[in-house]
Amino acid sequence: MEQGGELPEADDNAVGDDEMLAELTGVLEPLWRIGIERPGNPCSLARLGKRSQRAMSVLRRQLTLLQMSGLAVVSLRDDGTGDVALTAAGTELCASLFAADSE
Repeated sequence: MEQGGELPEADDNAVGDDEMLAELTGVLEPLWRIGIERPGNPCSLARLGKRSQRAMSVLRRQLTLLQMSGLAVVSLRDDGTGDVALTAAGTELCASLFAADSE
């Protein structure tokens, strides 16, 4: 086995998945709500960071996961700023998760 230790138990993976889903939900929900407030406009990373109460480094890691999952599109500029928007799949998922909360 490579250096780094043992593989986690199956139960550890389930807890880790639940925690990851909770963390990503904390980014998806504010991103979805911003999209409702400003349809057709991408959200700045700074605005999403403030709304989701995430440090930029954490936010960018979580957005990378969402982008890899096909739920968000992130565009970064050379100066470190950027924008993010939900994809159609991301919007559909968020509507199914959060629409009842906004009624």
